[in-house]
Amino acid sequence: MEEKSKKIKQIIFATIFLIIAALVDKYTDFSIWINFIFYLVPYLIAGFDVFEEAIEGIKEKEVFNEDFLMTIATVGAMLIGFLPNSNPEFLEAVFVMLFYQVGELFEIIAEGNSKKSINSLLEIRPDYANVIRDGKTEKVEPNDVKVGEIITINPGEKMPMDGIIIEGNTSLNTVAITGESVPRSVKVNDEVISGCININGKINVKVTKTFGESTASKIIELVENAQENKSTSDKFITKFAKVYTPIVVFAAILLAIIPSIITGNYVEWIRRALTFLVVSCPCALVISVPLSYFGGIGGTAKKGVLIKGANYLEALSKLDTIVFDKTGTLTEGVFDVVAIHPSIYDENKLLHLAAHVEENSSHPIAQSLKRAFEKIKDKNDDCKISNVEELAGLGVKAQVNDDIIYVGNKKLMDQINATIKECEKEQAGTIIHIGMKDSYLGHIIISDKIKEDTPKAIKEFKKQNIKTVMLTGDVENIAKDVANSLNIDKYYSELMPQDKVSKVEELIKNKQNEKQKIAFVGDGINDAPVIARADIGISMGNVGSDAAIEASDVVLMNDKLSNLSTAIKISKKTRKNC
Repeated sequence: MEEKSKKIKQIIFATIFLIIAALVDKYTDFSIWINFIFYLVPYLIAGFDVFEEAIEGIKEKEVFNEDFLMTIATVGAMLIGFLPNSNPEFLEAVFVMLFYQVGELFEIIAEGNSKKSINSLLEIRPDYANVIRDGKTEKVEPNDVKVGEIITINPGEKMPMDGIIIEGNTSLNTVAITGESVPRSVKVNDEVISGCININGKINVKVTKTFGESTASKIIELVENAQENKSTSDKFITKFAKVYTPIVVFAAILLAIIPSIITGNYVEWIRRALTFLVVSCPCALVISVPLSYFGGIGGTAKKGVLIKGANYLEALSKLDTIVFDKTGTLTEGVFDVVAIHPSIYDENKLLHLAAHVEENSSHPIAQSLKRAFEKIKDKNDDCKISNVEELAGLGVKAQVNDDIIYVGNKKLMDQINATIKECEKEQAGTIIHIGMKDSYLGHIIISDKIKEDTPKAIKEFKKQNIKTVMLTGDVENIAKDVANSLNIDKYYSELMPQDKVSKVEELIKNKQNEKQKIAFVGDGINDAPVIARADIGISMGNVGSDAAIEASDVVLMNDKLSNLSTAIKISKKTRKNC
């Protein structure tokens, strides 16, 4: 908030010295030169950064900007009083500069010092790697590990490098990298990527990429590149000044020269030219445009949408397409039991058995089974669970009272000769099969639930003629089910972060015209690169990662997509007012 603090101090000091100058002007009989000096102090305090920007614009051959416009108009006001038969306009000159700085302050407040460094991205980078050298395990810096070396990853640790599993089986939490909601089961010869978290099994991995080339490092690089490639909208007053300023300047020059040559009265026409410059300064416009946008930003904030700048509020009014991440954005991002299909017992009994077998597991799927069971749990439940055994890459088996129950995937059912009965109605999600030796008991489907507010939001976007696209790291069948149920126009599944960036870049490239804007809405670290690259990056403020929030231009503070629709309506009304 350093810039904001500096701007406030600038305004306060300029105001104090302006009051002193005005009192001296009113209650003393000092000469015009003394009054000029008193007014010059607040004028320079309020306008020094405007002068700097105007000079910088001249150096870069971009002369006609709003800073140059403000400078020539106020300098004219300061000088006009020294001409014969002219009244000093020192007060007016300082007021124009002061009000301009107030408008700039509102811009800084609205922007909220956005685009801080995305330090939280570093959380996906592990601090160390366990590398096997000469038969011993050493903890080293990831940068020190070479391609071809073997590293060990224990349960709970982050994957430090990309590689191929040469020993062990486990499940990986890949949500930070791919956004995939379901933990990924991996075994020998499977490829693994850095930044994932090892859930439940020790594995040895042969490194295939250096730390700098690893997936986690590439995500951070993608964010940096996306920020550089992202186009920004000029403020309206900037675009206005490029046309208006040269017209005013050349008109004032002509007004000073041509009549002077004809009449010979140089002083009078120079005075009139300076007067023309002063009255031509669009003070009201310079001040009102930022205030109008600040009002719009305040209006969206009341609806739970934080917009980090007036240019992004304006861009919202031009939205053509909104691209969504799935997990945590359109869906809850939490596993829940969505269906129970028993073959022998009833639904409660099947859930009872599955939850008991998974009783001591910390796996997200096991947790969802236990949460569902808590809702139907009998207080008098006295089941005895014993001989629990985790079957790598297959599931879990345990003795529940007198029966051996198996809970896991289709391969596990094949091993115990339990013939699976397929569902009549196909449902997307992770299927957990339950069986006993030679007997199939049924299955439970676990999936990520669509947020209650999402269907309403998608309908609102369609009413606003905004196209919808979904990008996700999830598998095809889950992505298709979510897209169809929400009536999303297009979807793409099984994407890595760099794939999402490519898809959004493709949409930006294929826009019918430059005025149309493409927005991306996401919540996770893996979404930060594409949030940064989109014309408008939008993050979920409540459940979103720090990286996504910092990379974004708009933050949905309560995670309700329907509020984004409201913000778009406000942006269009604000733009009409300007």
